[in-house]
Amino acid sequence: MRVIYCEIDGPLIIEPKVFGDARGFFMESFNARDFSEVTGVQCDFVQDNHSKSSRGVIRGLHYQVAHPQGKLVRVVRGSIFDVAVDLRRSSPTFGKWVGAEISEENRRQFWVPPGFAHGFFVRSLTAEVLYKATDYYAPAHERTLLWNDPDIGIQWPRWDDDPLLSEKDRKGLRLKDAEVYA
Repeated sequence: MRVIYCEIDGPLIIEPKVFGDARGFFMESFNARDFSEVTGVQCDFVQDNHSKSSRGVIRGLHYQVAHPQGKLVRVVRGSIFDVAVDLRRSSPTFGKWVGAEISEENRRQFWVPPGFAHGFFVRSLTAEVLYKATDYYAPAHERTLLWNDPDIGIQWPRWDDDPLLSEKDRKGLRLKDAEVYA
């Protein structure tokens, strides 16, 4: 496994070892010991999530103010542009974002630590996204940051139409109005 460090302290891009031959490929999608040794991140995953979305969908930017979740994201079908936004007010990179192309072809994973909002844009016809979470979903504590907040300035991939958004994501708050971490 190889780790690619991002411009912001915390999020990581993980490239697992993939063994391929004429039959296909094999890879360990997660190994707790190796993950901890290579990344330095100590965590226990308690929930696995699986979503399927169509091209042009943006999911996010989501986070939980209590029971914050770290997420290890991977794509098993299609391609996404995955984003993490630093919501730690005490961080020198507060309000900054990083993004990574995650796809079934590159088999990369994206580690989004607690303290960050997370979202993604579907680039392929469809995408199936799997992610492990370090805490349980707590709807009473879930918050949504506005996906196109100009104060954050995420440079989403170009698309021809307006993004497909849930009502919750359409009503996300701007960073200046959002509840964030200390």
